[in-house]
Amino acid sequence: MSGYDRAITVFSPDGHLFQVEYAQEAVKKGSTAVGVRGASCVVLGVEKKAVAKLQEDRTVRKICQLDDHVLMAFAGLTADARVLIKQARVECQSHKLTVEDPVTLEYITRHVASLKQRYTQSNGRRPFGISCLITGFDYDKTPRLYQTDPSGTYHEWKANAIGRNAKTVREFLEKNYSAEKVATEEETVKIAIKALLEVVQSGGKNLEICVMKEGAKMRMMDLPEIEKVVAEVEKEKEEEAAQKKKEKQSEKK
Repeated sequence: MSGYDRAITVFSPDGHLFQVEYAQEAVKKGSTAVGVRGASCVVLGVEKKAVAKLQEDRTVRKICQLDDHVLMAFAGLTADARVLIKQARVECQSHKLTVEDPVTLEYITRHVASLKQRYTQSNGRRPFGISCLITGFDYDKTPRLYQTDPSGTYHEWKANAIGRNAKTVREFLEKNYSAEKVATEEETVKIAIKALLEVVQSGGKNLEICVMKEGAKMRMMDLPEIEKVVAEVEKEKEEEAAQKKKEKQSEKK
């Protein structure tokens, strides 16, 4: 690479900014996070890593609240996320004080993305090693879901995944997401958990699920609630497998 990966501000001859690409690799090593936009709610789910026996698990959070109506999940370096979360929260409050309206989801996403982009264009800094899923409700009651990456780009999604094995989860969502399947809160939660179970082992105890409905506060689902949905999903999978087995046997006959 002839040193093109050492400086953040130098393009390689084929147009790459290697430090930004390395930051994206850091994201791929992070815990899987998934966001699903329902008809009347938004759901964020993350893979919960095992904590040490004596560690307080409340201090290990991958889902946080930026404002009353804005949630964020991230994958990548937690320390980088902490700095970004702090600045995003300050911007939410500053906007409210200045214009007397809460931020729109696109406004705060654009602010986060702009901050990330600034760190790709000046010496003596490195890019943020995180991708974010930012979700919530605009004041016209429309649910939104945005994703930002270390380069500073952002896009709106109906459902998306970031972190380790994000490609597998995204492929699952592409096959299974439809407006009918996210018509209710229960169905939206189910598709988010189903997507995470594609890559997360050992059921509900390794999942963290957050739900927000329009006009209501964010709600972290309890383990028994998650386990109940996981049991339903596993039962459906078993029934599907049994059905396929029957079809195969009937074809052979």
